[in-house]
Amino acid sequence: MDRIGKYEVLRTLGKGATAVVYLARDPDSGREVAVKLIRFGGDNAVMSRRLRKLFQIESAIGRRLDHPNIVRIYDAEIKNDQAYIVMEYIEGKALDYYSAINRLLPMHRAIGIVFKCCLALDHAFRQGVVHRDIKPANILVDAEDNPKITDFGLALNLHKDMNRDSTFIMGVGSPAYMSPEQIKNYPLNQKTDLYSLGVVLFQLLTGRLPFRATNQGALVYKIVNMDPPSVCDLNPNLPAGLNPILKKALEKDLYNRYRNGAEFAKDLSTVRYQMYDESDTEQDTRHFDILRHLEFFREFDDIELWEVLRISVWREVAEKVALIREGDSHRLFGVVIHGFVEVSIEGKSLCRLGAGEVIGEMAYLHPSDPKRSATVVTLEPTLFLEVNSSALELSSEELLERFRRSLLSSVLARLRAADKALARSGPPAVQGRAAGACDLELAPP
Repeated sequence: MDRIGKYEVLRTLGKGATAVVYLARDPDSGREVAVKLIRFGGDNAVMSRRLRKLFQIESAIGRRLDHPNIVRIYDAEIKNDQAYIVMEYIEGKALDYYSAINRLLPMHRAIGIVFKCCLALDHAFRQGVVHRDIKPANILVDAEDNPKITDFGLALNLHKDMNRDSTFIMGVGSPAYMSPEQIKNYPLNQKTDLYSLGVVLFQLLTGRLPFRATNQGALVYKIVNMDPPSVCDLNPNLPAGLNPILKKALEKDLYNRYRNGAEFAKDLSTVRYQMYDESDTEQDTRHFDILRHLEFFREFDDIELWEVLRISVWREVAEKVALIREGDSHRLFGVVIHGFVEVSIEGKSLCRLGAGEVIGEMAYLHPSDPKRSATVVTLEPTLFLEVNSSALELSSEELLERFRRSLLSSVLARLRAADKALARSGPPAVQGRAAGACDLELAPP
């Protein structure tokens, strides 16, 4: 395809189930634009009518919105067999690219992006528009971290008479990002978009969704009935001030949720100064390389290692500091990165452990008793990777299984070493001979 209307097609940007987006050039202004093309027809007339209506919504609403963080609409044309809409071209990536655990943005950048989205949604609502499908794939981000909300095809126009001219379509939106009231098919206002944006922020900070399930029915049940986990439990490196913000954004009770985007943005601005700067991305990369070379993490995939970084805290511990004490009850465990620790029981030294060795795994693995049976003290300044056991329990099943296997391997290796040490101080063993056929008899019935 060389042209769409007057626009010169340069290349394909992306394809969806119902539309193709092209990079094109506007011959009048000379600027590059994004052109979304939808073709109607085929055997499904109902679907064609639905697509036509969605396209008309996106065109009409998009032209009405004028905000630096909302994709601008320049032109649109609807014909019998096809329609296209001409939009601002954003050179960057959709936010879903940065939602993966191994590609999370520095925290202050994620907060800044969502802050601007709050203001954009506030503007949209003041124009009588509710997006209804806020998710990472519908938020584009340029090189300067300026987000651009796009895809208003599912938007709800609150200025219309909903009894005569409703734009509501059952089941719109993406289930994982839907608010409880959207799932229940209740009347919607701007608070549904703020809930969805809260889910986006949760995912950008932790690399996972607040609610996960193996099927859509279970997911819907959790969204409607269950509380999300604490964001700081999933990522202990986050400032505690984010917990009440995410809790308020993800409130099931509309009266307790943020009233508007400006209110949400104001709270985010109070914690943004606590975010780490760009150097933390470099630090994460260094930490990743350190873990990759430790024996304990040898079998971990790269994605799993990035997840380990999100649920762990690196602690510099001075000499002769007790990391674990006998009799305490907790599930703390972790890995020595460098330095040495001594493990003792009842004041007697049991062993000394160095880089790559795990400590505290017995209480973590025990199904019911977290009581500590040994003391662990640093012998020199030690760097210790403390794994947050609560966050680990909420992590991916793959990471949980990997940790269990690695911890079990460590326990079995130490048990074998302990058996050998006991054997060295034991009495001589009885020497048996190999069992032959003549030595074997059938047991009586």
